Amino acid sequence: MDQPVTMPQLGESVTEGTIARWLKAEGDEVALDEALAEVDTDKVNAELPSPVAGRIEKLLVSEGTTVGVGTEIALVALPSEEGHAGPAPPRENPSADAPTEEFPAAGTEAQPVASGAADRNGHANGGTRANGHTLESAERLRLTRSSPVVRRLAGEYGLDLSEVEGTGAGGRVTKKDIEGHIARIEAARTATPEAPPATERATAAEREAAWERVTVYGGDRVVGLTGIRRTIANRMSRSKREAPHAWTMVEADVTGLVALRESLKGEFAGREGLKLTYLPFVVGAVAEGLKEHPILNSVWDGDRIVLRRRINVGIAVDREDGLVVPVLHDADELNTLGLARRIDHVVRRAREGRLSPDDVSGGTFTVNNPGALGSVVSVPIINYPQVAILSVEAIIKRPVIIDDAIAIRSVMNLEVSFDHRVTDGGAVLRFLNGVKRRLEGLGPDDAGGGLR
Repeated sequence: MDQPVTMPQLGESVTEGTIARWLKAEGDEVALDEALAEVDTDKVNAELPSPVAGRIEKLLVSEGTTVGVGTEIALVALPSEEGHAGPAPPRENPSADAPTEEFPAAGTEAQPVASGAADRNGHANGGTRANGHTLESAERLRLTRSSPVVRRLAGEYGLDLSEVEGTGAGGRVTKKDIEGHIARIEAARTATPEAPPATERATAAEREAAWERVTVYGGDRVVGLTGIRRTIANRMSRSKREAPHAWTMVEADVTGLVALRESLKGEFAGREGLKLTYLPFVVGAVAEGLKEHPILNSVWDGDRIVLRRRINVGIAVDREDGLVVPVLHDADELNTLGLARRIDHVVRRAREGRLSPDDVSGGTFTVNNPGALGSVVSVPIINYPQVAILSVEAIIKRPVIIDDAIAIRSVMNLEVSFDHRVTDGGAVLRFLNGVKRRLEGLGPDDAGGGLR
């Protein structure tokens, strides 16, 4: 019998994924958990493991196609009792006009590999019939079966999808098609800056959108948005638009922590093969603070606040193509050594582009580390719908007054941006001062600092 493989939810709040590349072809054998395809989402690029073992009977979605969570993307013939895959029964290519109830993805529609999928009522809708099935016209596929990503891009740029040439199955407009269409418009505008910004074939919506853009002068270079940059822009805009941000800062004297790290880093590198940074100590202090102040380990949910039971700390990782935030699940259950190992693992995977959906899902609080790049003060944007984000700044030496005497100390700024709908400055400062107190309490006299 055939077992359908569906598009899983690749990360929290992800409702769709794009088949970037099939790693198996029809007729190939696939083992349980063997990589079946490479999938791109707004959050992560990941390999999709096969949920079953068997033979690839049919690939239902073509490369480059975006489908909703729960959409059937492949059929796998399961082995029979004798150890061989049984014959595949006749099956119509599924249409995802309506996502399954188990995996709701409102407004998401799937793309068949080949035309021939009838609509639910079997009406032609302007198409023709072949082998007893309704063939939908390219125009209908273009207008009604474009993915949510494509429709969102079209809406942002004021494009009419009927004006975009589709290269997908049945003339369907893919994300690459619309990005190419936008690039051509930009190129035409750059080539003739004095001319009206829209081409003769451009729609009124395109012209209106073009007039709202900045002037591009000769020698300027127009750079299109990558998927990750567009996602960051959308999410940060939403966070600032919807969450009333407030911000506060404290200064921590981490002279003892600096001495502790200096005393341990050589031994730690030799034993673990890892560079010892300050981040594991900070995350440990944050996790303990969140246990004491659970309101900061929550999310905004419209007309209510959801306090998360698990403490899953996301850490912002800087890459050339943009920030990603892998998550340290159950960070409060790890000591400093465990946190150091886990942080090194996810940071390496992030920079190598190998994060899995699990690596980026479920975050309840975020720690940003601009101090690694030399920052001393920053105002981070909340990772919506989380309630707060903490920034860790660079450690610098400066004169400090201690007992009416001047001393040279290692100090570090800690800042928190928070959603003022959920909590207030007093609660945040109590949390932040708790983090400060824990960091200031570390010193070379600690028995290994939790690293042995």
